[in-house]
Amino acid sequence: MSEAPDLPPRRAPTDPFRWEGVPFLPYKEEGSAPFKAVSRQVLFHHPALAGELRYFEVEAGGHTTLERHEHAHGVMILRGAGRALVHPIVQTVGPHDLIFIPPWTWHQFRAGAEPLGFLCLVNVDRDRPTLPGPEDWAALRADPAVAAFLDGGPV
Repeated sequence: MSEAPDLPPRRAPTDPFRWEGVPFLPYKEEGSAPFKAVSRQVLFHHPALAGELRYFEVEAGGHTTLERHEHAHGVMILRGAGRALVHPIVQTVGPHDLIFIPPWTWHQFRAGAEPLGFLCLVNVDRDRPTLPGPEDWAALRADPAVAAFLDGGPV
């Protein structure tokens, strides 16, 4: 007998990048951190799993929060194109790219002219993100490519 009768074995898609029984959520609480036009869906979060699989969608021109934390992320881009900062590297990303975000690494995703959708795998038990302070901003902006990325300019 299953230890998880509350989680159906299959949840069918209802629309592109939406699934049965998966709430469409705001990325974060408004005012908690700077971000623009991002949504979140938790696809898997269950005691039998050590990880949590989420789907994020960044609307055209939007961006996730610039942050770092103790836990690592595994990301797979599913649709769209954009840019990602995994400090100190800024790269263009697109469908099926895999991005690893090591612990305590500044990171952010920015969508281009179309929505950027990606899966993100994290530990279920994890720390809260840290936002950059004035000294962090100065250190990040010391790299011209990172400064251009943070300003929304070309890589």
